[in-house]
This record gives sequence, C-alpha cells and structure tokens, in this order.
Amino acid sequence: MCRVLRVHRSGYYAWLKKPLSDRAIEDARLLTLIKDFHQASGGAYGSPRVFLDLRDSGETCGRHRVARVMKQGRVKAIRSYKKPRYVTGKPSLLAPNVLQREFTVDQPDQVWVTDITYVRTWRGFLYLAVVMDLYSRRIVGWSMKTSLAREIVIDALLMAVWRRKPKNRVLVHSDQGSQYGSFDCRKFCESHDLTPSMSRRGNCWDNAVAESFFSSLKKERIRRKVYHTVDEAKADLFDYIEMFYNPRRRHGHIGNVSPEAFERASSCGL
Repeated sequence: MCRVLRVHRSGYYAWLKKPLSDRAIEDARLLTLIKDFHQASGGAYGSPRVFLDLRDSGETCGRHRVARVMKQGRVKAIRSYKKPRYVTGKPSLLAPNVLQREFTVDQPDQVWVTDITYVRTWRGFLYLAVVMDLYSRRIVGWSMKTSLAREIVIDALLMAVWRRKPKNRVLVHSDQGSQYGSFDCRKFCESHDLTPSMSRRGNCWDNAVAESFFSSLKKERIRRKVYHTVDEAKADLFDYIEMFYNPRRRHGHIGNVSPEAFERASSCGL
C-alpha cells in the first residue's frame, strides 16, 4: 500500500503505465470525431445532428454520450436569433394568400416559397433571392445582385424553372415585396405556369419556411464572417447553398437528412 497517496501499490503502478481509463481514451477519440463533424457543419450542429453524422460514419456511441463529450469538450452549436414578434398584417391586393401556412406538401414542385435578404460587405450590400421547394426544403433557385431590382426575383425563379422543369402548375408563395408585385414578375409567373400567393403585409409567419432558411444562413455562416468584397460574399453564399445546405445539411422537417438525400430516397420509393 502506498501510504502517501493512499492507493494500492499495484494500482499506482498500473496508473503509471496507463494513466487514462479505457473510457477516457475512447471519449478523447470520440471528441476528435465530434470536432471534425462540428467543423464540417460550420459550427451549426449540436449533439443530435452530430450524433447522426457519427452513426452514419459507423460509430455506435449513444446520444447522451455524444452530448456529454461535447459539453466536456466545450463544443457548442451556434445560437439562434430571437423570434420576431407576431404581426397580423393586411392581405395582398395583387395575389391572395393561397398557401395559408400549409408548409407540408406530399409531392415535389407543388409549392415553392421565395424571399430576399441582404448581406453586408465592406463594398456595400449584396442581395440574395432564393426559391425553396417545400417538399424537400431544397433551394431550387437563387440569384445574387447588388441592387433590389425586380430582376433578382425573376432570375431566381428562372433558375428554379430551368432546374426543375415542373410538369404541372406550381404555387409560388412570397411576401408583398415590390419585386414580387411588379408587372414583369407577374408576367413571368403567368408565362411559366406559376400561381402567385402572397403573405399578409408585415407578417413573417406567413412565409416562415423561407424566413427560417435565411435565419439558418445568417446564424451558421454570415454572422461569423466579414466580407471584404461582393465577390467574396457571393462565393461564400454559393458554397453554403450548393455545397453544404442542399447536399449535406440535415433538416429536422424531412427526417434529419439533407434535402438532396431526401429527394433521392423519395424518388427511389416511387
């Protein structure tokens, strides 16, 4: 018996030979993998999504263990923005609110939602318009410009039409922004079998899914960046949409898989 440390002599020499327990060694290995997946998500993933990434890579650890190791290793997901307050708003005179917050659809290219946001750079603002398919939450069209001219939404819709080539008429829901209410945009929708639907004025909840995408984009990428040029911002937004969000980012509404994976699985099941 070692009197100074009050431990058994054999235990003391075993500790000298192997100071960390098997569990501690495994936790350290797991933390390395966790940090890799967390970094790959741009810091966006918390323990539930990191656990799914680990499981897909062949790891057999449990959810609670992943949460514990992340907490001990001080690996945290980026915090969300505060929710906006509720506003009732006035209905649009140009297009009724056909969607009525029915954000779950059972087929692709039935309903698209679209919206615009802005990104600050040292050289001014960059504006981003996106078109999302509600079925898979995939961004099917987008456009980036340095002005809010109506072409930004028309180009985003044109990309969506070109990419998806919908066979039937598509409901396109937006807010009451002047770009969406312009004659050119309404003419474009009419000539491409798109039925406009508009939120009540000032009511972000009527277009909550598009707003949620922008919230994720800003939380997971934009908020932590300082863009020196517009081209730098464009490259980073392209990377987020086409290299991370569509092919890799797990989405809770579609079973914690990426939009592209969800569409692949759905097409196989048809």
